[in-house]
Amino acid sequence: MILSYKKIFLIDSLGALLSAFLLGVVLVKFEIAFGMPSDVFYFLAALACVLAVYSYLSYLFVKDNWKIFLKIIGVANVVYTFITLILVLCFYKEITILGLLYFLAEICIIVILAKIEIKKASYSIES
Repeated sequence: MILSYKKIFLIDSLGALLSAFLLGVVLVKFEIAFGMPSDVFYFLAALACVLAVYSYLSYLFVKDNWKIFLKIIGVANVVYTFITLILVLCFYKEITILGLLYFLAEICIIVILAKIEIKKASYSIES
């Protein structure tokens, strides 16, 4: 199945929105169960919101030069995963197994999406 760049932007936007909701609304209420401080959850949720808005606006408005916009969100997703990984390492002693599992799953999903985005932006000749 070949995804169009528009569908990739939409998937990215919805995924980032889900991450923002989970981090900023759900997980923060169970801070003790996950072991990450609430301000870290809110910080990551805010970053996810920025990425969601960027992807959604790209979905709505980008027609020409879509490859550069797709490459930007791919790289931004990689940066987000590095920031998440650094925070996990900084709070490693406090993070519970449940918290570690959540963040590792999120990182894996985002890395897969970023790989698709960067590959599509680099090699695709169709829209």
